Amino acid sequence: MTLTTPALDSDLLAGCDAASAERSPAWVQLKRATIALQSLQAKDGSVPDAAAHDAAAALVADIVAAITALAPLFPHDAAYLTASVSDFERWRSEGFGVPDFLDSLVAFQPQQQRIDGIRHLVVFPMYTQNGSPDRHVEALLVETIWPEFIARLETEYTNRLFVSLRLVDFTPGYDTNSAVLFPETVAMREIPPFTWGAIFQDREAARYRRVVRAASEITKLDLPAEAARMLDDQALTERTFVMWDLIHDRTHMRGDLPFDPFMIKQRMPFFLYSLEELRCDLTAFRECVAIQQRLSARDDRDAAEAAMLEHAKLVQYAVIFDRIFRFAITGSRVRNYDGLGGQLLFAWLHQRGVLHWTDTALAFDWDEVPAAVVALADAIDELYWRSIDRPKTAHWLAAYDLVRGVVTPHPASQWNRGLPDEILAGAPKGYTDAVLDDEFPLSMFFEALEKKMRPVIASTEGIRGTD
Repeated sequence: MTLTTPALDSDLLAGCDAASAERSPAWVQLKRATIALQSLQAKDGSVPDAAAHDAAAALVADIVAAITALAPLFPHDAAYLTASVSDFERWRSEGFGVPDFLDSLVAFQPQQQRIDGIRHLVVFPMYTQNGSPDRHVEALLVETIWPEFIARLETEYTNRLFVSLRLVDFTPGYDTNSAVLFPETVAMREIPPFTWGAIFQDREAARYRRVVRAASEITKLDLPAEAARMLDDQALTERTFVMWDLIHDRTHMRGDLPFDPFMIKQRMPFFLYSLEELRCDLTAFRECVAIQQRLSARDDRDAAEAAMLEHAKLVQYAVIFDRIFRFAITGSRVRNYDGLGGQLLFAWLHQRGVLHWTDTALAFDWDEVPAAVVALADAIDELYWRSIDRPKTAHWLAAYDLVRGVVTPHPASQWNRGLPDEILAGAPKGYTDAVLDDEFPLSMFFEALEKKMRPVIASTEGIRGTD
């Protein structure tokens, strides 16, 4: 059986434009050839079987022809698509070793065209975060989400690297839970300075709407009218997630940080990552409270400011519901730092009396919620501020104290009982090794919710905004 794709008519675009590129014969050819090529690739992206090189060469020829045909629809990406063709042809001529697409990656600069509705054709050998671990060739058609109020907001919350996208069509690496497009996932010979990072807000919004609808029904939560609107309006929810992610993303390198909150290339206890991600979400929440207060006090709002005000309130609902309904019960219990962040937010609100689970129904005192959420943000900020004067492991211990003051650790936890002197006096590795995979197990509330929500969570894999 041959793995090559059939020849198509010379007019590979068949009258299509960028807005309908996913229906063009060229895209069909590109997608089909890419999927077939994946079956020949090893985990590192190479094609190690010499007997498969002829088939791989034919598939690469189809990919190159399709990219060349589609390129005129994306003139803003001309340099990138030209470099992509060159990278594919070099990979083929050099015998299909580990692919190197540095040149085309450097040429791809989507952050320079943050225009609402503009589309990109993206083809790279790459793994997909929360998706495929293999650096296989993937092809995507994507569309930028950049409404006027976000363009205005970005002048205040400057984030030149942030790109907001909608998935139009994609190969199997994105038929997964992956909702990001990051340059560091691409196969390349060296690491360049990264100038962009993209999030698929349509996938995030679609997951949110499905999960929150089901969870609110299960928990008998009476959603506020504004929050309920999001469940019926995909575009509204997409824009809300753009606002949330814009502020979240820029927060990672802002504030009184423990030098580098991610401790790049260093291994940390997973609850440190929980606090960092939650810090960024709660900063977005805090800023949206401030935006809402500021704009509500004015009567002379223009259209962009009116949209900003509307979405600032919706971000607050999105942060709370996505964190407690999806993050807390999604994924395995092995060092699930996003899961722990959701558990922490839920428990904090419950213990401050603004979240209630009474008579098997969930309720919030919405007027009191913003202050309680901001108080948790303040506690994390205080931890970070103090960390600058602490040794690393002392910061880790202080962070653990913050978390266990809210979420109950596993009964067998060495950290909770007190680490022995040989660990305390030793290298940081000993501290990290002593953390249990599930250091903070699910509460009884979340255990029961997870069982009921399991099929709903599973159904969001590969979800599209049109689903």
